[in-house]
Formats: sequence, C-alpha cells, structure tokens
Amino acid sequence: MHQNFKKLIYIFYIMAKIKLEYLWLDGYEPTQNLRSKTKVEEHENFQGTLAEIGNWSFDGSSTKQAEGGSSDCLLVPVAIYPDPTRINGYLVMSEVMFADGAPHPSNGRATIDDDNDDFWFGFEQEYFIMDTKTLLPLGFPVGGYPAPQGMYYCSVGGKNTHGRKLVEEHADLCIAAGLNFEGINQEVACGQWEFQLFAKGAKKAGDEIWVARYLLDRLTEKYGYYIEYHPKPLGDTDWNGSGMHANFSNEVLRTCGDKAVYDKICEAFRPVVEEHIAVYGAYNEQRLTGKHETASIHDFSYGVSDRGASIRIPLYTVQHGWKGYLEDRRPASNGDPYKIAARIIKTVKSAL
Repeated sequence: MHQNFKKLIYIFYIMAKIKLEYLWLDGYEPTQNLRSKTKVEEHENFQGTLAEIGNWSFDGSSTKQAEGGSSDCLLVPVAIYPDPTRINGYLVMSEVMFADGAPHPSNGRATIDDDNDDFWFGFEQEYFIMDTKTLLPLGFPVGGYPAPQGMYYCSVGGKNTHGRKLVEEHADLCIAAGLNFEGINQEVACGQWEFQLFAKGAKKAGDEIWVARYLLDRLTEKYGYYIEYHPKPLGDTDWNGSGMHANFSNEVLRTCGDKAVYDKICEAFRPVVEEHIAVYGAYNEQRLTGKHETASIHDFSYGVSDRGASIRIPLYTVQHGWKGYLEDRRPASNGDPYKIAARIIKTVKSAL
C-alpha cells in the first residue's frame, strides 16, 4: 500500500472533529442563567482533559457582563465531561473572567475557599416540570388544580406520576456524562421532582449541579417542557415550594465525635442568617414560611432529624457517634451552588 494512502487512513481515524460546549453563568440578577456555545476543534487522540483545551471568549454585553465598548469576557475551563448526546462531544464548565484574568463579579465559583477539597457537598435539587403550552406543572388541568398533595411523593402510576420519562432520561445522561449522580424521586407536589448529586470538593459539587441543570434544561427542548426553578412557583397556595438542600461536611464534622463541636458550628450560623439568605436564592421568602417542611426565614433553628429546622442534624450523624454531616435546608431551588457552598464554608470555618 502506498505510504501517502496509509497516512491518509491514519489521519482519518486518528484526527477527529471535537465539539466543545462551553457553559457559563451570565450576569442577570437576581438569578443567573446558564449560557452555552459550541467550539469545533480538530484533535489527535483527544482524551477529554482540560489540558487539551484552551480559553475562549464571548460577548459580555449580551449577557449583562460587559459594556459594548469593551465587551469581551474570558471563558476559562474548570471541568470537562463527555456529552452523552453528541458524537465526539464534551461539556466544558467555565468560569467568567475579565480580559486581565481577574474573576468577574458574577463568578461565584471564584469565591469558594476550599482549595484542598476538605468540604464535601451533597445537593438535593428540586424542580417543577412545566408544560410549554399550558404554562402549568405536569398533571395540572387548565383552570384548576389536581388532587391535593399527599399521593405524589415517591408515587408510581399514571394517576399521580407525571414526567417520569424525562426524569429517567436525564438520570441516564448525567451518569453517562460521569457526574456523581446519586438518585431521583418525585417530590411532594404534582409535577415536582428531585435529583441528588454528591462531590468531594465544593467547587466540583457546584460544577456538577450546573452541568446536571444544563443537561436537564436542554433535554426539555424535545419534550415541549421547561424546568421551573422558582422556589414557590405556585404562589401562596397549599403546595410545596422547591429547595436545594445542602448536605455538607468537612474533616472536623466527619471525625470529631463530639456533640459540643456540632452545637458550636450550628450556632455560628445564627448571627449570619441574613448573609446566608442573601445568597440562597431569590424569592426564597415565599418558600421559607414555617410551613411545608421549612423553617421561617425570620428564625434560625437546628435539631436532630428536624425537617422543620433551618439546619437538620441527620440521625445518621448521631448514630455514628457525632461523626457525619449537617443539612442546611434553607437554600432555594434557584440558588447558585457555588455561592451557597462559599457562604457555608465561611461560616463553618469561623467556628473552628
């Protein structure tokens, strides 16, 4: 076989067009949105690592992150995952930086003080699946309400369960992307679901929540649905809101074996309630009413196995001799996991 022909065959099989979907958070307030765009690059023997890809830029004037006269913002990759919906595709979670490399004010990830990954986070992301035609949660009839909540939580069967096909497909996508996806369940309200993710390292936990949200939002495009992350989308009614409970630990919480240490850390949250609520998601006051398994936004409490407390001390922690984790039940479903983790870490460190 001619050597040049062999070379062409080698190039055909070894060189490949790689689709890199860069993801970032925009500058909208009070709730940031995911943005994304695709870069197609030719790579030889691409291994899917950050070292193989570079920074990119975008028009910050279109995302409320820059002025038109100086609109370029940098996208700096921080995590990369296989894109299970594309051939030779990858999802690239990115931080937004100024042209000089300084973090943009919208960049919550840059505020996390956990470079040694001492903090572990497990987020429980609740959300409503909405019909684009009715603008109502799945299972809600136009002009009325379905049966009262009670039978929807962890239900099975077409009468009370709505949206399972999308939810199951989303779980498969997250697992195929390499996320540390831990579970799904239908929640208390009709059309409401939850997924759980866990990561060792606060930044990684935030990366994976945002990538999971991206996969969920993109998946709705083919179903005629959209995802509602508002913490109280059904308003002042007797329907549950949506949260994003933050389960967290560090080496001290995992190993101390001392109730007094847990009490000290929990008490450190009491004087900084406003600072936490400020980054726990917009419109959270509509959800944190003291009803529907929430503590009032005006109070602070903690207790063992208390789902009506601000911070729940899990029974697991007590049964394991005060070695475990804590659950902050206040974060809203639309909160930024980066900012939530950063504030929790700051408070815990202040107590130690």
